[in-house]
Amino acid sequence: MPTRIAAKFFSLIKTLLKWLFFAALFLCLSALLAGYFFVTELNKELPDISLLDKIQYQTPLNIYSQDGLLIAQYGEKRSLPVTINEVPKTLIQAFLAAEDDRFYKHVGVDFKSLLRAGYQLYTTGRKTQGGSTITMQVARNFLLSNEKTFLRKIKEILLALQIERRFSKDQILEFYLNKIYMGQRAYGVAAAAQAYYGKSLSELDLHQQAMIAGLPKAPSIYNPIANANRALERRNYVLRRMLSLHYISKSDFDQAYNHADDSASQPVRIELDAPYVAEMVRQELTNQYGDEAYTLGLKVYTTISSRLQVKSDQSLQLALHLYDERHGYRGGITTQANKTSAYAIGDCQLATVLAITTDGISSRLFDGTIVAIPWKNLAWLRSDIRNRITDPNKPFLKINDTIWTRQLPDQTWALTQIPAADGAFVAINPNTGAILAVSGGFDFQHSKFNRAIQSKRQPGSGFKPFIYLITHNPQLI
Repeated sequence: MPTRIAAKFFSLIKTLLKWLFFAALFLCLSALLAGYFFVTELNKELPDISLLDKIQYQTPLNIYSQDGLLIAQYGEKRSLPVTINEVPKTLIQAFLAAEDDRFYKHVGVDFKSLLRAGYQLYTTGRKTQGGSTITMQVARNFLLSNEKTFLRKIKEILLALQIERRFSKDQILEFYLNKIYMGQRAYGVAAAAQAYYGKSLSELDLHQQAMIAGLPKAPSIYNPIANANRALERRNYVLRRMLSLHYISKSDFDQAYNHADDSASQPVRIELDAPYVAEMVRQELTNQYGDEAYTLGLKVYTTISSRLQVKSDQSLQLALHLYDERHGYRGGITTQANKTSAYAIGDCQLATVLAITTDGISSRLFDGTIVAIPWKNLAWLRSDIRNRITDPNKPFLKINDTIWTRQLPDQTWALTQIPAADGAFVAINPNTGAILAVSGGFDFQHSKFNRAIQSKRQPGSGFKPFIYLITHNPQLI
């Protein structure tokens, strides 16, 4: 009897296990089928990866003189696209160590890293490490948004697999190194090298390469200019990773690890100050291209001669000073100087009076330079004002007063004021019509109105030169 009951029990268990097996198989097949249809439908929504063949990196607008000097640069984003062959090997290794050391081994998705990241998220409830490969980051940066959702992550994975089938590893890495945001408005490694160190890629030292490679994880947090301590920790982490992966030797590691960071904000190096010209070109290009003028990477070479442009500005400023000084000093040096927050307007610089001696006025510019103003360079002042300079009862100047100064052609310094009158100067090649120099006013920052092309002149001013010419040369009649 017990044997019969046992047989029935085992038969029941066997039947139950069979049904459980088929049920599990059915669920698995259903899940696979549902996943297949889900992925198939999702693939229809994915961007076309052929867009990567038509990449247009957003590079700024650069304006040059005819002799190749930079006049101005416009554009919110700094980008300097390079080929993969132009990127130093150690810089590539620094990025691989920091972001994806299995880049050349996986198929676009590192499932091991994804599982590890998923496990960490499940056990801690926090995202302590990422599972994105460089290929997945390319998919996100070029083809997707930065929204943090599971659906976007799935799209990222699917696109990464497609990208790996379409492009070589070096092509993918080139996309990444040119597009990734690096802080300081810099996109890509070449722009980052310029933005943080003022160097080309080939000039970077190992400690600088490691610093740049540490930026993509969180450019705002690991920015060495804004957050030096956190950035140094990240840089040293990258160096340790490079050492553990045998990318660098122990001696190279020690030297780079112990090197102080030397990053600094690198302003655009304007080589020729011609803001009125730059604004004329900018307006013309935005009329033609709209806002794309700032991102197409246009390099505009003007007909402006740097030598003539400098002489044009100097001549106009000198002429305005001479005219202004003939009409006398307008008074209120301290008051007049304090009307502006700028330390320099045109060729005028603010200075603080340090001492008044028998030799003249000693003053300090706002950059700390000490300059002496000899009495001869105050000759343009009215005699009653000059007499008050050393009058103890009604002093014209006092210690710590703020004054305007300018350097004369003979390199001495003079007391001055911002000219009340303004003017313009244009130099044109009469044979070709090429514009060689444009000075639209005393100072562009002081007044952006371009008197060379925007002023409405009275008709009489147009024929006066001919009247004067005929008056002095009657034989022309």
